[in-house]
This record gives sequence, C-alpha cells and structure tokens, in this order.
Amino acid sequence: MSATRQRRVLGIVQNARAKPARFRDERITTAHGAGGKASQSLIEGLLLPVLANDSLAALGDAGAVSAAGVELALTSDSFVVTPLRFPGGSIGELAVNGTVNDLAVSGARPLALTLSLVLEEGLAAVELRAEIEAVARAAKAAGVQVVAGDTKVVSRGDADQMYVCTTGLGVLDSRARLSPSALTPGDRVLVSGPIGEHGMAVMLARGEYLLEADISSDTCSLWPVAEALIGAVGEQLRCMRDPTRGGVASALNELARASGVGVLVRERAVPISAPVAAASELLGLDPMYVANEGRLLAFVAPAAAADALAALRARPGCGLACEIGEVLAEPAGMVLVETAFGGRRVMDLLAGDPLPRIC
Repeated sequence: MSATRQRRVLGIVQNARAKPARFRDERITTAHGAGGKASQSLIEGLLLPVLANDSLAALGDAGAVSAAGVELALTSDSFVVTPLRFPGGSIGELAVNGTVNDLAVSGARPLALTLSLVLEEGLAAVELRAEIEAVARAAKAAGVQVVAGDTKVVSRGDADQMYVCTTGLGVLDSRARLSPSALTPGDRVLVSGPIGEHGMAVMLARGEYLLEADISSDTCSLWPVAEALIGAVGEQLRCMRDPTRGGVASALNELARASGVGVLVRERAVPISAPVAAASELLGLDPMYVANEGRLLAFVAPAAAADALAALRARPGCGLACEIGEVLAEPAGMVLVETAFGGRRVMDLLAGDPLPRIC
C-alpha cells in the first residue's frame, strides 16, 4: 500500500472512530461484555451519559475518592467463568486477583474486598467450599481481607453454577499520579510478561476443541509488580492497565481513545509463549485479543524505560517483560501494529465475542 493510500485509509478510520459512541442495540448480547466495540457503545453510549461524574469520566480501572484527607481507590467487578476451575486457577482465586489488580494498576495498594455470591440451586457444597478456600488463599497472598459480602441463590439453570461479584478498596500511592491524559508522544509501552495465557487456558479447559496444550492461567496479584514500577520510576510512570477481557489490543485502544494519542505496537516484540501461539493459530485467534489476569501494561517516559524494565524483570514471574511499542502523536485515538513483515495495520477493537465467560 502506498504512503498516500495508507494515509487516506487511516484518515477514514480515524474519522469514524472519533465519533461519539452511541448505544442503539435493542437487546444485550455476550458481545457487550467482551471489551470490544459493543462494550464501548454500552459504556460510552448509555452508562456514562446517565451516571456522569468526574471519576467515571476517567474510564479507569478504579475510581478515585477522598475521605478525611486520604486518597482512596474504589473498584467493582463480576466474574462469570466457565469452567469454575481451570489450569492455574479458579473463579475464587480469579475474583480476588482481578479486583486487587484493578486497584494495583490504578496506583493503589489494596486494602480490603467485599464478596457477593450468586449461587445456582444444585451447586455441590464441596464445589462451593473449594472456591471459598481459594478466595481465602488468594486474599492472604494479596495482603487483603474480605470484610463484607452477600449471598443469593437462584433457580437451577440460571447461573452457570456460581457468579462472584466483588468490590475492592485501596489507598493511592502518592509517588505516582497515573492517568491516560499523561500519555505523551515518545512514551514507551511495556508488558510484564507473555500474553494470552489466561484466556487460552480457560478455553482449552472446556474440552470443546479436542486440543491439548501445556497452558496455565497467569492469574496472580499485580500489586508487587505495580509497586516495584512506582518505586523505580515514580512520576515517570504515566499509566498502567491490566489487559483482561479483550486482551492487550482492547486495553491499548481504550487508552489511545481516552488520551487522544496514537500507539504503535511492534508485533515481533510482543512476548507470546509457543503453546499459546500454536493454540491461537489452530483456533484462528489473535493472542493480542485474549484475556490476561496476571499481566500489566505500563506506559513510561522514554528516559525511564530502562529502569522500569529492570524493575519488572526483577519481580517473580516477570522475567520476560518487554518493551513492545511507543506512543505517537498521530493517528490520534488509534493503535497501529508494525507487523513481522514490516508493514503497518490498524489494530481495532473486537466486533464480537470469540471468548465468552473467561473472566
């Protein structure tokens, strides 16, 4: 594609994406929970306009609140995983880690959680006990307590055995002020380790594809990793995200749109394990869109990139952390991929939901 044609194509896409999201669907589908275009239309076209406030407008993983002079972060999440247990974790462990990670990438040390359970009639008591014990282990590992909760039971067939809803509270670390608005052209994009492991582990655990691979979920608490970054580079750390539903691609698109900058990702630099790459190839999936539950994206000033990368690699489980791209001035609000063959393409949000019920 010639440079002139490429600019024209990018201009058309950029103009289309710059339009305010509108919610026009008549019915909710699984795509509205996949972190892609349907999710964007639901959030920006319905939820934000009706519930508008400054904290929500930031579209962060946690909202900032102040109480008695203390800067806090508050987040909420729900987990609807099938199957309940999968290689490397379970819905109970996932609920704790997913919640504390939303706090961690917001720059907040997790303090406490609430836990609400929606249980399906007929759920075996041994299954419930196993998940509550998983919650307790994960909470202890993350350094938080479950301080409140609720339990509801619904009729058989109405809840995939068990849904878990959480709220997380944390205290913001004053050494860094994280915001998508801080992203500046030239900033480097780092990822803390190989991507796609959680989503692929859950998909293969369902046994629907007659495919076996040695893949385990990466689920874990990210606060030690986030704290190491904050301690290493402080205010040179611009923003963090945990690329859960919709994967790295969706997280980067959300940040590019929120900050009004462009992002370039170098395909060759993105760490992907051989089993995940092979399984993705066989299933026709792009690992960039597959969920993670123990990885973070970090945007840092160019001068701090080496120190940030060293801090990441010093943490357990982050030895393969990499710099995968940089922030651009243009095209604003878009993510480009520099392919392994040397060309560039747009990496847009998902239009559907190829991986339902994975987090």
